[in-house]
Amino acid sequence: MVARVDHAVTSGTFSLDGGTFEVDNNVWVVGDDTECVVIDAPHSVEDILAVVGERTVTAIVCTHAHDDHVRVAPDLAERTGAPIWLHPDDEPLWELTHASHRWDDNLADGQEITVAGTTLQVLHTPGHAPGGVCLYAPDLGCVFTGDTLFNGGPGATGRSFSDLPTLEASIRAKLFALPEETVVHTGHGEDTTIGAEAENLGR
Repeated sequence: MVARVDHAVTSGTFSLDGGTFEVDNNVWVVGDDTECVVIDAPHSVEDILAVVGERTVTAIVCTHAHDDHVRVAPDLAERTGAPIWLHPDDEPLWELTHASHRWDDNLADGQEITVAGTTLQVLHTPGHAPGGVCLYAPDLGCVFTGDTLFNGGPGATGRSFSDLPTLEASIRAKLFALPEETVVHTGHGEDTTIGAEAENLGR
């Protein structure tokens, strides 16, 4: 059975640097009818499990550790038995939300995660967050960018632990090297393509 991408939107808040904001987050689930990987764990375990269904969750992969992407990761891990994966450079952000619960496994640039016969390639793309990663699925013709790249440009860099030149360098080096037709599944908002965003930002 061919792997597929399932999607839902869940609503809640994002807090950092003393501010709290209402946000809608995309939930992405990659797999087949038997097993899947969950990309990010935002506001509601039940909303995520509604997308997962009866499948076995083999990993909870966090694109970065802002609270609106990892808030329910420990609860989801407890419910599913799946390990939480995070890039270790995001430890300071993770500890703002989960000081007493550590993630299970480290993500690394170039790492490959296999689920349902397809491969997710880990691309370390710091800038929005130090440990930000994107997950490229060449078989599916898409990349999951978290808050690294949106429809319309790079993610936000106005808060702690972020840096716009670093983010733009990550996007140009790692994402704009992908085929232009690659569909970009973002952490918030609508899909785009690598080609469209390369034109917006300039290679």
